[in-house]
Amino acid sequence: MIVYGIPNCDSTQKATAWLKKRKINFAFHNYREAGITAAKLNEWSKLAGWEKIFNKKSTTWRSLTSEEQAAVTSQKAAVQLMLTHHSIIKRPVIEYNGKIVIGYNEALYEQEFQ
Repeated sequence: MIVYGIPNCDSTQKATAWLKKRKINFAFHNYREAGITAAKLNEWSKLAGWEKIFNKKSTTWRSLTSEEQAAVTSQKAAVQLMLTHHSIIKRPVIEYNGKIVIGYNEALYEQEFQ
Protein backbone atom coordinates (compact mmCIF):
# COMPACT_ATOMS: atom_id res chain seq x y z
CA MET A 1 0.00 0.00 0.00
CA ILE A 2 1.28 3.45 -0.94
CA VAL A 3 -0.21 6.69 0.37
CA TYR A 4 0.45 9.63 -1.96
CA GLY A 5 0.10 13.11 -0.51
CA ILE A 6 1.67 16.08 1.19
CA PRO A 7 2.65 15.68 4.87
CA ASN A 8 1.03 18.89 6.11
CA CYS A 9 -2.32 18.19 4.38
CA ASP A 10 -5.13 17.58 6.92
CA SER A 11 -6.73 14.81 4.86
CA THR A 12 -3.40 13.05 4.38
CA GLN A 13 -2.66 13.32 8.11
CA LYS A 14 -6.08 11.87 9.00
CA ALA A 15 -5.62 9.01 6.54
CA THR A 16 -2.15 8.07 7.76
CA ALA A 17 -3.28 8.29 11.40
CA TRP A 18 -6.26 6.02 10.60
CA LEU A 19 -3.95 3.47 8.96
CA LYS A 20 -1.37 3.61 11.78
CA LYS A 21 -4.06 3.19 14.45
CA ARG A 22 -5.14 -0.03 12.73
CA LYS A 23 -1.53 -1.15 12.23
CA ILE A 24 -1.90 -1.22 8.44
CA ASN A 25 1.53 -0.97 6.83
CA PHE A 26 2.03 1.60 4.10
CA ALA A 27 4.74 3.56 2.34
CA PHE A 28 4.32 7.34 2.09
CA HIS A 29 5.05 9.18 -1.16
CA ASN A 30 5.46 12.93 -0.69
CA TYR A 31 4.55 14.78 -3.91
CA ARG A 32 6.51 17.86 -2.89
CA GLU A 33 9.79 15.99 -2.40
CA ALA A 34 9.49 13.02 -4.75
CA GLY A 35 7.22 14.51 -7.41
CA ILE A 36 4.84 12.47 -9.51
CA THR A 37 5.07 11.15 -13.05
CA ALA A 38 2.72 11.59 -15.97
CA ALA A 39 2.58 7.79 -16.22
CA LYS A 40 1.31 7.53 -12.63
CA LEU A 41 -1.29 10.29 -13.15
CA ASN A 42 -2.48 8.61 -16.36
CA GLU A 43 -2.68 5.26 -14.56
CA TRP A 44 -4.87 6.80 -11.83
CA SER A 45 -6.96 8.55 -14.47
CA LYS A 46 -7.68 5.19 -16.09
CA LEU A 47 -8.67 3.72 -12.72
CA ALA A 48 -10.84 6.58 -11.46
CA GLY A 49 -11.12 9.27 -14.13
CA TRP A 50 -8.98 12.41 -14.17
CA GLU A 51 -11.89 14.47 -12.82
CA LYS A 52 -11.78 12.53 -9.54
CA ILE A 53 -8.08 13.09 -8.89
CA PHE A 54 -8.10 16.71 -10.08
CA ASN A 55 -9.04 19.06 -7.22
CA LYS A 56 -10.99 22.07 -8.51
CA LYS A 57 -11.68 23.13 -4.91
CA SER A 58 -8.00 23.69 -4.15
CA THR A 59 -6.40 27.04 -3.46
CA THR A 60 -4.04 26.35 -6.33
CA TRP A 61 -6.94 25.92 -8.78
CA ARG A 62 -8.57 29.14 -7.56
CA SER A 63 -5.27 31.01 -7.99
CA LEU A 64 -5.01 30.08 -11.69
CA THR A 65 -6.14 32.52 -14.35
CA SER A 66 -9.49 31.90 -15.99
CA GLU A 67 -7.60 31.07 -19.20
CA GLU A 68 -5.54 28.40 -17.41
CA GLN A 69 -8.68 26.95 -15.87
CA ALA A 70 -10.57 26.98 -19.17
CA ALA A 71 -7.73 25.04 -20.81
CA VAL A 72 -8.36 21.98 -18.60
CA THR A 73 -10.81 20.11 -20.81
CA SER A 74 -9.10 16.73 -21.16
CA GLN A 75 -7.04 14.18 -19.29
CA LYS A 76 -3.92 15.32 -21.15
CA ALA A 77 -4.40 18.95 -20.08
CA ALA A 78 -5.26 17.96 -16.51
CA VAL A 79 -2.21 15.72 -16.20
CA GLN A 80 0.01 18.50 -17.54
CA LEU A 81 -1.33 20.90 -14.91
CA MET A 82 -1.02 18.31 -12.11
CA LEU A 83 2.63 17.79 -13.07
CA THR A 84 3.24 21.51 -12.69
CA HIS A 85 1.05 22.03 -9.59
CA HIS A 86 1.12 18.91 -7.39
CA SER A 87 -1.24 20.50 -4.88
CA ILE A 88 -4.05 20.32 -7.44
CA ILE A 89 -4.08 16.51 -7.01
CA LYS A 90 -6.71 15.39 -4.50
CA ARG A 91 -5.18 13.98 -1.35
CA PRO A 92 -4.48 11.40 -0.33
CA VAL A 93 -4.44 8.88 -3.14
CA ILE A 94 -4.00 5.39 -1.70
CA GLU A 95 -2.85 2.60 -4.00
CA TYR A 96 -3.44 -0.99 -2.98
CA ASN A 97 -4.16 -4.28 -4.75
CA GLY A 98 -4.30 -2.61 -8.17
CA LYS A 99 -6.95 -0.10 -7.01
CA ILE A 100 -6.96 3.44 -5.67
CA VAL A 101 -8.94 5.24 -2.97
CA ILE A 102 -9.04 9.02 -3.24
CA GLY A 103 -9.45 11.37 -0.28
CA TYR A 104 -10.13 10.65 3.37
CA ASN A 105 -13.31 8.68 3.98
CA GLU A 106 -13.46 6.57 7.15
CA ALA A 107 -16.49 4.52 6.07
CA LEU A 108 -14.83 3.66 2.77
CA TYR A 109 -11.56 2.85 4.53
CA GLU A 110 -13.41 0.46 6.88
CA GLN A 111 -14.88 -1.27 3.86
CA GLU A 112 -11.70 -1.39 1.76
CA PHE A 113 -8.87 -1.88 4.24
CA GLN A 114 -10.24 -4.20 6.95
